[in-house]
Amino acid sequence: MAPLCTVMPGSRGGGPWVAVPFLLIIATGLCRAEDSAMEEIVTEKQVEAIHRLDSTNLLIFILLLTLTILTIWLFKHRRFRFLHETGLAMIYGVIVGVVLRYGVHIPRDANNVTVTCEQQLTPATLLVNVSGTFYEYTLKGEIGAQELNNLQDNEMLRKITFDPEVFFNILLPPIIFYAGYSLKRRHFFRNLGSILAYAFLGTVISCLIIGSLLYGCVKLMKVVGTLDGDFFFTDCLFYGAIISATDPVTVLAIFHELQVDVDLYALLFGESVLNDAVAIVLSSSIVAYQPAGDNNHTFDITAMLKSVGMFLGVFSGSFAIGAGTGVLTALVTKFTKLREFPLLETGLFFLMSWSTFLLAEACGYTGVVAVLFCGITQAHYTYNNLSAESQIRTKQLFELLNFLAENFIFSYMGLALFTFQNHIFNITFIVGAFLAVFIGRAANIYPLSFLLNLGRRNKIGYNFQHMMMFAGLRGAMAFALAIRDTATYARQMMFSTTLLIVFFTVWVFGGGTTAMLSCLHIRYGSSTDLSLLPGLLPYRAPLLQGLPENERRSTRTESAWIFRLWYNFDHNYLKPLLTHSGPPLTSTLPNCCGPLARCLTSPQAYENQEQLKDDDSDLILNDGDISLTYGDTTVSTEPSISRRGIGNNSEDAIDQELTYGDHEFILRGTRLVMDECEAPGNLQISRKPSPM
Repeated sequence: MAPLCTVMPGSRGGGPWVAVPFLLIIATGLCRAEDSAMEEIVTEKQVEAIHRLDSTNLLIFILLLTLTILTIWLFKHRRFRFLHETGLAMIYGVIVGVVLRYGVHIPRDANNVTVTCEQQLTPATLLVNVSGTFYEYTLKGEIGAQELNNLQDNEMLRKITFDPEVFFNILLPPIIFYAGYSLKRRHFFRNLGSILAYAFLGTVISCLIIGSLLYGCVKLMKVVGTLDGDFFFTDCLFYGAIISATDPVTVLAIFHELQVDVDLYALLFGESVLNDAVAIVLSSSIVAYQPAGDNNHTFDITAMLKSVGMFLGVFSGSFAIGAGTGVLTALVTKFTKLREFPLLETGLFFLMSWSTFLLAEACGYTGVVAVLFCGITQAHYTYNNLSAESQIRTKQLFELLNFLAENFIFSYMGLALFTFQNHIFNITFIVGAFLAVFIGRAANIYPLSFLLNLGRRNKIGYNFQHMMMFAGLRGAMAFALAIRDTATYARQMMFSTTLLIVFFTVWVFGGGTTAMLSCLHIRYGSSTDLSLLPGLLPYRAPLLQGLPENERRSTRTESAWIFRLWYNFDHNYLKPLLTHSGPPLTSTLPNCCGPLARCLTSPQAYENQEQLKDDDSDLILNDGDISLTYGDTTVSTEPSISRRGIGNNSEDAIDQELTYGDHEFILRGTRLVMDECEAPGNLQISRKPSPM
């Protein structure tokens, strides 16, 4: 066939043939423009469809949370305690997951094309040349050959599966921060030594025992031929670290509602708070274990010491970032007049607190540890500089975010059981993991309790130990650590097993908390400290004066010496520097630092030098801003008595403050009971038996 356009040599003029090429070029351009317009229309429709799918997915979670809240109200109204809100959220998530997995099917898109090309590696980004136009495609994940005909369903399930970074950067920070911000510091520090032992030594013991037992289980799986991929000892240790992160949110909520013994509550809550931080740093250190040579899974003492050093360095650095951000926020709120604008003050507090997590992660540290200690620092210092309106706002804001984020995660757990596409359920590994978790928890609680009781005056009774063993639930942190990496065969099996362990512990152990309390004869009932009872403040000092000297100083002698040193340093220097409370720096710093002390001391500190004003502190008791909640009734009182002499004698102050922990008023119905004291007026006295 002759070419459409041919120009002969030596010919003159073009005649009508000269216009033919131009007409063809114009026609080709019009066709391409029409094709481009059609592609834009198709693209717009795809974008709109994706937008609708994303909106539907978010709507599903909003409806799940709404349904959970309504059911929680019904349970609280009817006083049902056999199922906590987190377990309820998981049940709703499971139901929706079943519907999405098996009840919803999207028709196949006829435009989907399967192209085969030989590649040695799996590129994260792929450029495809289609008729001279390059298109960019990103990797979404591997799918099985049997799922090629269900790409649309897979896309829907993939959309409902969130990026793991969403959990770490958006959902976890408010949960961890609120744990530190709402920490009952007086009972926490009174049991500080025991809490640190359970959180640090206990987590390491649990990790090693679970990892060792699971490695034996993996060896058994190899023998019987049920292991289809690589599973090394470092993988077992990694799983031991992440599954050692306890989250007894269900048990603690019931404890709070039933007013269980404050020391038991403090031990469980303090362990779970620090235990999460230790578990995430420990898992990162295990991942960083890199022996020299080709085999990365052999024992190398140098690599092990390097991992230990990394653990200490990451934990210390994260702690420094969190505490530093809290101190910086305290200084800003003290030396500025932001309190005159509560909205700006609350906004700054919120952003500084949240940025702590991201700052630590960006610097290569652990955001969980940083935001935890940031919350503790903000509660101890910054809270006292906030206006009354901002104090209420910040507490309610983070309480709301904690509630929504926690229930969202538990709802997503139920959903992920059926929407996650790479589950690997191995019955041998599942049974081995359950046994290892229980054995590891027992090896954590009982031996450490025995050793701690050798030096504790207030012993941890066997019923408390059994309750702590029972309350070792797994929850949001274990799930978030497991879902963060599901790329390998071993990690996928870990994630699937973690889901089952979380379901079992939350539903069975969480639901059986009330029955276990009764079975172990652990007393519970509405109780409050003497300092919180309106109208009884004038009797507090005479009542304590009536106690024997050895009883009044029982807590003082039991409290850790390092805590007493910290209390004195904090009361005399840090509190006056970072807040308007405590004695003025001019009275605590040497005379040579007089100009600096006058510059750093606020005028309010001189006004409050005879009264430590720390309305939020549970470590330091106050006479002011007292409120008592009993049932649905709240009784409040304004400050009526000022405490004098604290700034002058911190030893007597801490003696007085810590003594209140051992002598509490108990409300039972309408009668008031106090330990070993002569009651003023018509109060009846009884001795509170110590738990054994």
